[in-house]
Amino acid sequence: MPSGGVDDEYGDRTDGFPRTVGSRGSHQPLRAQWDPTQREVKQRSSRPDRDVRKQSRLGKFASTYGWRAYAVPILIVVTGLVVVDAVRTGEPITGNAVQSTDVDPGFGTLSGDTTSGTGIIGVPPQADGNFASSVPSGELPDGGPFTVQGAQTWHIVSGTTDQVGQGTERVFTYTVEVEDGVDTVGFGGDESFGRLVDQTLANPKSWTNDPRFAFRRIDQGDPDFRISLTSQMSIRQACGYDIQLEVSCYNPGIGRVVLNEPRWVRGAISFQGDIGSYRQYQINHEVGHAIGYQQHQPCETDGGLAPVMMQQTFGTSNDDIARLDPEGVVPMDGKTCRFNPWPYPRG
Repeated sequence: MPSGGVDDEYGDRTDGFPRTVGSRGSHQPLRAQWDPTQREVKQRSSRPDRDVRKQSRLGKFASTYGWRAYAVPILIVVTGLVVVDAVRTGEPITGNAVQSTDVDPGFGTLSGDTTSGTGIIGVPPQADGNFASSVPSGELPDGGPFTVQGAQTWHIVSGTTDQVGQGTERVFTYTVEVEDGVDTVGFGGDESFGRLVDQTLANPKSWTNDPRFAFRRIDQGDPDFRISLTSQMSIRQACGYDIQLEVSCYNPGIGRVVLNEPRWVRGAISFQGDIGSYRQYQINHEVGHAIGYQQHQPCETDGGLAPVMMQQTFGTSNDDIARLDPEGVVPMDGKTCRFNPWPYPRG
């Protein structure tokens, strides 16, 4: 037998090494397989066939609820879009209908020249004289101190402005004045009062939104009207006290837009805005009378913004205002508006 160190299939080894007992397919320690073409194959247990493939959560939801699984998300998206659009446009959702309030409130008829004459503009008639007790919203709220009686003379607050607004029909000049004896320190002083008047009239949401009107502040000469902060008792002489509520007014007989200092300090119960917004309302409302809007306005759209010429000091509900002046222009129809200090609130 030829030498080579490897035994035959059944014989002993010829290289002097002992034969390792084992089957042909066995492995030798630290040695390669005798026949690398033959391997032990382990039999794997067969998996049972699955009739239904494993479903995701979304698939289970769809199979459980059927068509409703697709309808519910669509309804959620549509509802969300409606709510977002209502918030963006300011349209309250009432029942199954959407009531549009995305328009500026209107005005009454613009009168002719209101800078002459003696009639007080802006105060309802006396009627039966029982207004204060029947309209609690018109009462003066609690708050800071105010001047009860001034000197019934006024001093001009220094300061001028350039013209604001186009003034295609009329450029109104005005002064800013404070009654002698009125202490303005508690709300920033005379200059602060004058600055708020100027900023209010220059705001694009104020009367200059109408190109017919423009304003210019002067501190010398004769203005078209004098915007005058006035004490409680002097107000009653300038505007009357028939309705026994704290009022402001425009009195062409003395050439003054008379602003009520107690209201300037404390605001109004019915006006739900901050005190700064109420002061802007005071200015815009009374200046509105001075430039020709003599009539007051009702709440036009239930839930909408109140017209600036509505008597918001006494109420933002038509029913409250109608009690003040039963024969007036405001109907008792149950409509209630939201406070609004501007003629053109979306200007």
